[in-house]
Amino acid sequence: MNIHQSPAYNIGYANRSTLRYFLVFLFQMLLFFPAAYSQVHTVDNFCITPEEDRLMKMINTFRKQNKLPEIQVSASLCFVAKTHASDLQLNRPDTSVCNTGSWSNKGNWKSCCYNPYVYKPECMWDKPKELTQYTYRGYELSYFEEGIVQADSIFKLWTNATAVVDFILGKGDHSDKKWAAMGVGLSDNYVSLWYGQRIDAKGKPKVCDKNDIAFRAAFTDSQAAVDKAVKGNRFYLIYGSFSTVADAQEAVRRYKNSGFKSAQVLNRDNKIRVALDVYDSLKEAMAAKEKLSASYSDAWILKD
Repeated sequence: MNIHQSPAYNIGYANRSTLRYFLVFLFQMLLFFPAAYSQVHTVDNFCITPEEDRLMKMINTFRKQNKLPEIQVSASLCFVAKTHASDLQLNRPDTSVCNTGSWSNKGNWKSCCYNPYVYKPECMWDKPKELTQYTYRGYELSYFEEGIVQADSIFKLWTNATAVVDFILGKGDHSDKKWAAMGVGLSDNYVSLWYGQRIDAKGKPKVCDKNDIAFRAAFTDSQAAVDKAVKGNRFYLIYGSFSTVADAQEAVRRYKNSGFKSAQVLNRDNKIRVALDVYDSLKEAMAAKEKLSASYSDAWILKD
């Protein structure tokens, strides 16, 4: 988890008329689909997910509980946050010494390796004005989660970390800041929270409905990024990491004997894990996780 203010922090026809109607409809959809497929969002046409909206409401409720005013939900800062979460998820600039405050060279922004060794606060401060008309400094709290990010678990984690609480409330090392605007962006494994000290003239962003297209940032190779973002995914219910394949295979044998007939070894990114089962949607995986006994309370979901 990184608070980025200084280097110290690091989804047969019945008759001819029916058939004709269907063909017209299909043709219209084919005309529409390429445009929708290639759409890149801007601060004027994007939306925030209900989960992102919920997390910001939780933050404002927490501030009120601490006798502090609510902060404006900013369209500009939400756009910055969603762009960064998308960049982190698809381009992974947070490698080696570069932490989650880093930005790749795959988009219309200044790239950087944010780390505690080289002082480059402008990398963070300037992102709002690089990406939007919000010309004031931005301050970010970013976080990587190995499992699928969920607002409830993230908020619980944050409110149990003193440094994060101080950031959210503007206390401690952040007592010189008067937060006036905020934005949140969530991807599968990353959270990006941005704060600003000035109200955003853009106001609050729209909350997505079922007809909205998933957020697409303006990457240099936009089509490749879209292809990667919309491809089919599988969701694994992970329970256990192992140092050898032999140990993982032995665990799979035990889990199958316990009733997990689809248990399997998952060898990805030089990590050997065991999945109790695999699902085609996050909703199915989450429902399965909820049904697990207390013995498997540490199970988590991995999107592949």
